[in-house]
Amino acid sequence: MDIAVIGTGYVGLVTGAVFAELGNHVICVDKMPERIAMLKDLKMPFFEPGLREMVERNMEDGRLSFTTDTGEAVKASEIIFIAVGTPPKENGETDLGQVEAAAAEIGKNYNNYKIIVNKSTVPVGTGDLVREIIVRHKPPELDIHVVSNPEFLSEGQAVADALNPDRIVIGAPNQQVAMKLIELYSILEKPMIITSVRSAEMIKYASNAFLATKVSFINSVANLCEKVGADVDEVRRGMGLDDRIGSRFLRAGVGYGGSCFPKDTESLLNVSKAFGAEMQILEGTIAVNRTQPVLFVDKAESVLGTLDGKLIGVLGLSFKPNTDDIREASALHIIALLQERGARVQVYDPMAMDNVRRSGLQASFCEDEYDAAAGADAVMVLTEWNRFRQLNFSRLKRVMAGAHLFDGRNIYDPAVVRRYGLSYHGVGRPSVFADETH
Repeated sequence: MDIAVIGTGYVGLVTGAVFAELGNHVICVDKMPERIAMLKDLKMPFFEPGLREMVERNMEDGRLSFTTDTGEAVKASEIIFIAVGTPPKENGETDLGQVEAAAAEIGKNYNNYKIIVNKSTVPVGTGDLVREIIVRHKPPELDIHVVSNPEFLSEGQAVADALNPDRIVIGAPNQQVAMKLIELYSILEKPMIITSVRSAEMIKYASNAFLATKVSFINSVANLCEKVGADVDEVRRGMGLDDRIGSRFLRAGVGYGGSCFPKDTESLLNVSKAFGAEMQILEGTIAVNRTQPVLFVDKAESVLGTLDGKLIGVLGLSFKPNTDDIREASALHIIALLQERGARVQVYDPMAMDNVRRSGLQASFCEDEYDAAAGADAVMVLTEWNRFRQLNFSRLKRVMAGAHLFDGRNIYDPAVVRRYGLSYHGVGRPSVFADETH
């Protein structure tokens, strides 16, 4: 099929590359000339395992191309995916400006029947809005249908998720239109659910909000565990073995971040208020997530006596491993709190250092995890990169001035950490001090 993907951000670029990999001819469009120039030179605008190789392969085979000319892409395609950014406004509502602009461009260049697909995460009713905008600009004699086809990509494994999805949701106005999308996805041989457009839009938000709620729930349990002397890691294992609950997204830590969970929970909450069906559970989810970084810093201050003048090594800056995305990363919130309380901070992340530098963060940027720990009174591990799971605790202890390890993702065995002369402090787990007389 001939496909256009408007937007070469995280969702758009992965979507375009994967559809090309499946044998389609794909034109990816972006209004930023510098972004298109980068992609033509095979320079990826973000880190995602396997993406560069897929882009290169399909460009060489002539199935994938990049342009700033939206009109060219629209006219040449039978299916057009809108995959532009939908950032939050200050009040938590979703900013649909880029979606509206893309719809207007589609309408102005609408030369024959096409299916328009909303891939961006958008509030309920956006499909109707997109159709209205396109109808306003297109020739009146040409028909149009708008579909909702939400993405369920996890950063760090997005290529694998796109090629091996657990489900494909197609929100279509009628069966005939749905069949065109079914044909496109049939090669994957994965479960497909056909719904109304509005139901598909709701599925995306409800899915992310539920997972965010699950994270905040276990973090609330973790906070209680600290008060009563239980270990949340043991609790979550006991809970997760119940197949009604499951173990995924049930790890306590310093909170969720990224481009989806914070934005989508806020947006769904705003939609619920607008329609008079307020979701108090989401208010709690968001409140817990905002509190987690504060509680973690409070713990460090309690253990160290004061943070004023202390040197803290921070390992992990991206919101999760295998990505360089620092949007709403808990690590950045924690660093800001540490600095507000007078601490000096030195940081390291395997992939996100450039993005953090560009963010304007004032900190000492280090060469590796041991450089970040050098001379530190305490080390905080805030992203569960595999290389951090394999820390050499003996080396870590040698280079540190203090002996406190704060495990913001509960990835270490406290007893093992203690054997190397380090005191362990996790989330929802009893602290284990190297010096029993502490």
